[in-house]
Amino acid sequence: MTTEVVERLRSDARDNRGRILAVARAAFAAEGLDVPIREIARRAGVGPATVYRRFQTKEALLAEALAEQMASCSAVMAEGLAASDPWRGFCLVVERIMEMNAIDRGLPSTVETGDHAEERDQMLRQLLELVRRAKEAGSLRQDFVLEDLSMAVMANDGIRAASPAMRVAASRRFAALMIQSFQANPVPTPLPPAVRLPLSRG
Repeated sequence: MTTEVVERLRSDARDNRGRILAVARAAFAAEGLDVPIREIARRAGVGPATVYRRFQTKEALLAEALAEQMASCSAVMAEGLAASDPWRGFCLVVERIMEMNAIDRGLPSTVETGDHAEERDQMLRQLLELVRRAKEAGSLRQDFVLEDLSMAVMANDGIRAASPAMRVAASRRFAALMIQSFQANPVPTPLPPAVRLPLSRG
């Protein structure tokens, strides 16, 4: 086998890998995490065996496809901790996580995959520290627990809208409502504009 042929095969393999990741990222973001490997392979123009040669499991594909989003999530946590006002930092994290979830529906579940265990644990520690600071400052209600934020994110994931832009806009309003409910002494403030949403999931 000539060097030229080897290089072409390597180039084709890289192209396939990149195309598989791009398709998987778009599919997970638009349709959630239940998109079958066979469907991802079809959209990428390769066979399922090609996908499995590069990613042994669906979890491995998911982890790599959403690595960029995980990095963004970690950056948001760090930015929240860096805020001089703990409450403002907490609000920033809630707002950004909700918005990222609205854009990339698969994002919250990525932290459960084994390949992201270290990042998950680090973000959890950062979030707990942010919660501690906000409570000590008297801004966050004392009975707040992380499960409250998990429920908010799960509810946010259920938003159905006519377009991605409307989904993000609805998510921002929902995040504002949640933030007011988390506040120790809530002061009513104007919410972002409402978005027309379907009254049923159908």
